[in-house]
Amino acid sequence: MTIGLDEQAALDFVLTLRRRWADTVYPHLRETFDAGNRCNTGLPMEIAPKVHALSGFGWFAWLERGSQKMLWRAVENAVDRSQPRPAPQGLAARALTDPSLPLPEWYTAWDIHLQPGGVWSSRSAADIYELGAKLVMMGDNDDYKFHQLFAKTALPARAYRRIVDLGCGFGKSTWSLKQAYPSAEVIGVDLAASCLELAVDRAASLGLSIQFRQADACATGLEAGQFDLVTSTMLVHEIPPDVLPLLFAEAARLLAPAGVLAFLDFQPTGDAFRDLAMIEHSARNNEPFMAPMMAADLPGMAQAAGLQRARWTAFDERGAGDLGEARWPQRREWHFPWAVLHAEAAP
Repeated sequence: MTIGLDEQAALDFVLTLRRRWADTVYPHLRETFDAGNRCNTGLPMEIAPKVHALSGFGWFAWLERGSQKMLWRAVENAVDRSQPRPAPQGLAARALTDPSLPLPEWYTAWDIHLQPGGVWSSRSAADIYELGAKLVMMGDNDDYKFHQLFAKTALPARAYRRIVDLGCGFGKSTWSLKQAYPSAEVIGVDLAASCLELAVDRAASLGLSIQFRQADACATGLEAGQFDLVTSTMLVHEIPPDVLPLLFAEAARLLAPAGVLAFLDFQPTGDAFRDLAMIEHSARNNEPFMAPMMAADLPGMAQAAGLQRARWTAFDERGAGDLGEARWPQRREWHFPWAVLHAEAAP
């Protein structure tokens, strides 16, 4: 889409505000806390009263939620006033949508990420989500290098025959999987028909042959035991904890013998201050299932579903990608604690 100068200025302002929140306000709050609590480690909720009492905490918390609301207003205005891109011709991708598919209440009841109306309500909502997703990453994922890093660094180097990407949204991770493994049959699954329509357009503009299917990631309807790789990026934290076992059961059902599971999401870092900020981000960003997901035993869920060698690895989105056995590097600015859950089906 073509964005006007006024709309671009509003987007640039919000992006700059979010960057200063991350690289200036957060470090100041952290340094203030550390100066008065040099011997206090503790657990995130144990240090919460002291963090909340800091003079800068109110600004930090307000800016996180307030700038997110500003972001969606600016993005919605930019999309409403933009000139849409023409639909690609000769579509290589296709979407199988199901208007009768019931959407779970936990999916529709929240404006996830504070996006008004959610991503599923209309095609314009999908367009808003696409543009907003770039700004949420503070401008560091404009070419989807983040998802390319996942495909290149977090997956075992194999000749995958069939790949399914669960909760694919508008396809940003699915495209990268197809580009990394062009000979594989790649299927993207999502609940939102509007996002899948957008995914088809974007995949076609990239010349990628991908099938997109509207379905619940916990009950895809795909053939059992036919996929060498089951992935998701930023899906697990958006599913209620009591539903997560169904997700792992479905992934285990889909995997072929010795198939690979790789889910990119978030995990605690062991740094109480940073982990507290992430736990409270769950509420400030309207992501009610994020905090309980981070407290849950997901490797245990994977193993209960019959998968093997379930373990988390840290992920550095700045370029290194999957860090294997290494821990997260020390960083001054606020950032998401990205991590990859790996597991395998029995041979």
